[in-house]
Amino acid sequence: MHYHEAAAFLFDLRRFSVKPGTERVAALLDQVGNPEEDVSFVQVAGSNGKGSTARMTESILREAGLSVGLYTSPHLSALADRVRVDGLAMTEAAIADFVEEVKPWLVERAANGEPLTFFEVVTAMAIHDFARREVDVAVLEVGLGGEYDATSAVDPVATAVTNVSLEHTAVLGDTIAEIARTKARIADAGVPLVTACEGEALSVVREVANDAGAPIATVARASGSSGNGETDDQTLSVAYEGRVSPTDAEVTLAGEVDGTYRIPLVGDHQATNAGIAVALARRTAGALGNGTDASLPDEAVRDGLARATWPGRFEVVDTAPLTVLDGAHNPAACRTLAGTLAEYDYDDLHLVYGAMHDKDHVGAASALPDADSAVTCRPDLDRAEDPEVLAAALRTAGVDDVTAGDDVAAALETAVERADLGDCVLLVGSLFAVAEARAARMRTVTPRTVSGSDPDANAARALDIGGVPTGDESGASRRRREGIDHRVLSLRLRGDRAERLTAALREAGGDAAIGGLGAGEGRVPGGEYVPVTLAGTVGEYRELLGRLREREGEEFAGIAGDIADRVGIDDSDAADSAPDDYPWIDGTAIMGVLNVTPDSFHDGGRHAGPDDAVAGVERMVEAGVDVVDVGGESTRPGAEPVPVDEEIDRVVPTLEAIQSVPAVADSNVLISVDTRKPAVAAAALDAGADIINDVTGLADPEMREVVADAGCPVVVMHSLDAPVDPTNDPEYDDVVDDVIAALRERLALAETAGIDREKVIVDPGLGFGKSATEAFDLIDRVGEFAALDCPVLIGHSHKSMYGAVGRGEDDREHATVAATALAADRGADIVRAHDIAENRAAVDVAAAVNGSLRERGGADENGDGDPEGGAKGNAAGE
Repeated sequence: MHYHEAAAFLFDLRRFSVKPGTERVAALLDQVGNPEEDVSFVQVAGSNGKGSTARMTESILREAGLSVGLYTSPHLSALADRVRVDGLAMTEAAIADFVEEVKPWLVERAANGEPLTFFEVVTAMAIHDFARREVDVAVLEVGLGGEYDATSAVDPVATAVTNVSLEHTAVLGDTIAEIARTKARIADAGVPLVTACEGEALSVVREVANDAGAPIATVARASGSSGNGETDDQTLSVAYEGRVSPTDAEVTLAGEVDGTYRIPLVGDHQATNAGIAVALARRTAGALGNGTDASLPDEAVRDGLARATWPGRFEVVDTAPLTVLDGAHNPAACRTLAGTLAEYDYDDLHLVYGAMHDKDHVGAASALPDADSAVTCRPDLDRAEDPEVLAAALRTAGVDDVTAGDDVAAALETAVERADLGDCVLLVGSLFAVAEARAARMRTVTPRTVSGSDPDANAARALDIGGVPTGDESGASRRRREGIDHRVLSLRLRGDRAERLTAALREAGGDAAIGGLGAGEGRVPGGEYVPVTLAGTVGEYRELLGRLREREGEEFAGIAGDIADRVGIDDSDAADSAPDDYPWIDGTAIMGVLNVTPDSFHDGGRHAGPDDAVAGVERMVEAGVDVVDVGGESTRPGAEPVPVDEEIDRVVPTLEAIQSVPAVADSNVLISVDTRKPAVAAAALDAGADIINDVTGLADPEMREVVADAGCPVVVMHSLDAPVDPTNDPEYDDVVDDVIAALRERLALAETAGIDREKVIVDPGLGFGKSATEAFDLIDRVGEFAALDCPVLIGHSHKSMYGAVGRGEDDREHATVAATALAADRGADIVRAHDIAENRAAVDVAAAVNGSLRERGGADENGDGDPEGGAKGNAAGE
């Protein structure tokens, strides 16, 4: 079964109405071998804040060293987003396998009048996947209520009820007390329950917990704020300290945990969610046998809270103008949103509003701050409200300047164009609208690897061999190259747009194909985007862009621009220049590894003293290095973390010593520091470092701020663990696509923090959560990372991946050199290596084969070495 068949089957289950009870999902779990018996679970119920609390709880437990599953709803962009293991979404292959297994049973149930709902089946799928992946614990966000929710088919080790408000009264009850009782019945004997409920709801939750024999712990606002006050079961008091950056806030916890912590979720209500998450994580750690509740390290709490990003929930995607995406869709949520927005200084507010037809549009809009203008839009769902109706509702709510739009991305762009740099643009009304806006902003057009060389260079070479002049940039010469050049691109789009795009390219003479759920579908169930593959010459792409701009209007403007950028068609007069003359601009640069550690996997201990480090750098410079990367902490499997002060004591004296080396002072060699700690990065930059190389990919928000303030280049690496956890065996649908998507999210965080995109280098992270096969695939397809519009670094030197080709730990030099040549040939901008002379030669040979050496002064017309030039230094030819 293919994924698109499986997903279509699951989405079709939405036609069945929700029925209270866990009997049906329990029967399905029994059918697949009762996977719930093999996993420890945490349940998070409540009216609001469940998703944020679940995400923070999961993040804390992961930072404590556990393998953690996370189940949330609804999904933001794809079905697989609901089910995650250690941060990675469930693979499409795993979804297809599960549906193929259970579909006959589900069909038979439906035929007998006992169908299961979409949520029930997807819940069982998540539980099955968590067991298959052998997670230590899984955090489940309760869907509706608690007692009768599908997630209650499991026996949890810890539970939470965030809060209670009037919601889903037709199912849960007409009063706060009734709803609180339904939600609290996730309580179980001996299983700790954490809550931040207040007043009547808290009294009911306490009663239910006591009757069930569940120890209860409460989280309340600190004295002076609206809360429960001191009680015998109060575990934590929380205080919101306010916003500390465009995306982050600080909260203070007191009680069983004391301290001020950073969270990437702005808003007073998030302080309470953070407190619940900390209390819940502590009880979960204790229940799993990791000692007492207090065994959860404060570092895990601190890092877990700081890294718990939650896309689409008051997500700041730009700061000039301030641009916010939020899925608030009812008056209560919009009031909370208004309170959060009040923490920001801005001039005028410009709304983008898209919502489902069954919502209170006037009430929601009235709860928002006064808007100076608004644009309405229609997400790609049958339930989406007509933009004209939304416009009328906004006028009723008091917004005078309202434009009825259609496309979500185009509406957002219209609002941004209206706004001045000091204004605010707020997209609100539905998570579906947020998902479409994010999809447009995060869209990547990926060049597919058809051959190892540049298509344009291939075309020029073919013409040159055939005796066709290509040495000038005349229109005739350019048209000849475009006529035989063939480019393959891929991207994801809404189903209707995918069909229109492929039709337009075929009309232009190219070819295209739609995959996944979009194959012959039109509107895609579940709102999922579908993969589109495009193939054509540059000339055919030019024709395509003309058709899109002429016929398709504003909704295709962004898509056309992205395709033009990837193919290299520039219709503007803007100069395409690098901000600085970095060594990776004109060809593949060599980054030399200088570890001042005793335990690094290849050169540990060799450069422990300043004199040894200086000698090592001198050898590197002589051999033609471009960047020296100094590391003070090993991230090899099993490596012990190094305290901040100790890492600084290793790195800073080394930086000071090597900068006094004449060979360094007289060259253009840059100094990089390999660290994941903001304090170490700041100290290194103060000591003269030029680049920060972060193996965690700027996961720490403080690291993003350090880099932004310095304005320095930064390497953003994809990793799942640092140090590397050899027991972690992640699953990817396609390692290249998945890593590109993950890095795109990190780039968005970096840009919002103020980091110049032109100074970001991406690293796919070979050896960090990738198998040998996946690592070789990343090298082979390194050219596809052009989708991110950043230089690409390949760090492969002496890594365990070479064991797959029969090379032991002491026999990897030649394999490394071979991989360097391949990576350089396929478009790597930087290779990170230990053996500089040998890898310098590999890079230079790759450049010569690709015809760029002569252009850069590496050889004269007779093939003799040019003593004044050479590719990145003349030592390589010695």
